[in-house]
Amino acid sequence: MMDLRDIPLLTIDGEPTSLSAYGEGVVMIVNVASRCGLTPQYEKLEGLQREYGDRGFTVLGFPCNQFAGQEPGAADDIKEFCSTTYGVSFPLMAKTKVNGRQRHPLYTELTRVPDASGKAGRVKWNFEKFVVLPDGAVVRFRPATQPDDPAVIAAIERGLESLAAA
Repeated sequence: MMDLRDIPLLTIDGEPTSLSAYGEGVVMIVNVASRCGLTPQYEKLEGLQREYGDRGFTVLGFPCNQFAGQEPGAADDIKEFCSTTYGVSFPLMAKTKVNGRQRHPLYTELTRVPDASGKAGRVKWNFEKFVVLPDGAVVRFRPATQPDDPAVIAAIERGLESLAAA
């Protein structure tokens, strides 16, 4: 697997960036959508950002319109929705394809990571979560797993503990 922190990304404002811009900390990558039954997960994602952000944790939202057209808006619409509806303060990236031939290179790498049941492969739906640890390891959580699930919290805390010990 290539170093995820070096893959070029674009912010929702069209500015170039990469995961390395967020240091060697713990990063949670989530494909998000504003018209999905799972959209209320934004609230818990923001809660994680507020609780762990000062310790080297960052949530990165990647808007995606590949699942039933549930993220049809333009960048400004997405930013406004996230800000006014859920008070999102974590960074949002440009709209991203997570599956298929035009899948973003970041997701090409992430989808090689198996979930807890040992299954790798395509992103199943909106709000699939990938926790990138300081050592480059990735822990994958499927969409129905809530951001505050004990397994997610354990992965974040394990990464933050290794960061603090370094």
